[in-house]
Amino acid sequence: MNGRACDGCAFWSKALSFDALRFCKKPRIKNVISKNILNADLHCHSIVSDGTLTPEALAERAKLNGVELWALTDHDEVGGQHRATAAAKAQGMRYLTGTEISVTFAGETVHIVGLGFDPDDAALTQGLRDTRGGRRERAMEMSDGLAKVGIQGAYEGALKFVGNPELISRTHFARFLVESGVCKETSEVFRKYLTEGKPGYVPHRWASLKNAVTWITQAHGVAVIAHPARYKFTPNEEYALFTEFKTHGGLAVEVVTGSHTVQEAVKYAETAREHGLAASRGSDFHSPDESRIDLGTLPFLPGELTPVWELLEDRIQ
Repeated sequence: MNGRACDGCAFWSKALSFDALRFCKKPRIKNVISKNILNADLHCHSIVSDGTLTPEALAERAKLNGVELWALTDHDEVGGQHRATAAAKAQGMRYLTGTEISVTFAGETVHIVGLGFDPDDAALTQGLRDTRGGRRERAMEMSDGLAKVGIQGAYEGALKFVGNPELISRTHFARFLVESGVCKETSEVFRKYLTEGKPGYVPHRWASLKNAVTWITQAHGVAVIAHPARYKFTPNEEYALFTEFKTHGGLAVEVVTGSHTVQEAVKYAETAREHGLAASRGSDFHSPDESRIDLGTLPFLPGELTPVWELLEDRIQ
């Protein structure tokens, strides 16, 4: 493996050990509980949304990296689920269906991962279709904003990187701006052009938290708050997110994930305990050249938490 993903793996291996993730307010335990020592990667993306690899290539990469339980979680889409299920089976790897639903909460975009659901559930697939509906119009507005600062043809350029035109996103624009030499890497594009207050930023109203959780749970899945440290909430807003999420039937939160620091992983392990939520683990891998963390290279979950896969034993394929 090469590229930035491996650099991130080195960071985690040096910065985070079992002991680091066992820090909490309760007495420390002597051993990590064996059920948590599972190389599960339950958050990644394929060309069906904004990743650069096919479901089959992701399955192969996950297997090579030692993943034992895998989920493909494309944004607002389940179109790759049957391919991913078949690819996991071909690799001899256990699989959970997955998606990542975009939600608006307190004026912020929040992502809710769904795991272990029926990918053919009518209400879920229609809800995701409705959520995807505004992406083209938003992309056209983003292109207009970039044109005003001298970057022409951004919409057409972004489309070259889109596997599914219904899911065109900021990431696709970022890849075009790197290809065209405007920026050196996608993180620079986001910083200069695609975040709030910048010329290519256009907000979008997504699904409600209640709807997203309901679609997942009624399709017999488990809803998970993705990478909670990424959201710019006040303590009161974050508490409201967790309490409302649980009220609607949400059952888990990502504790160990690609964008979390050591301190953030420890913090959200404690948050999971406080709210009685199970814990999930996922790299949020998108691309060998862009992602900081590779598939299957995160630390294991802390031993005192309930892993989300315990809630989904009858849904694992």
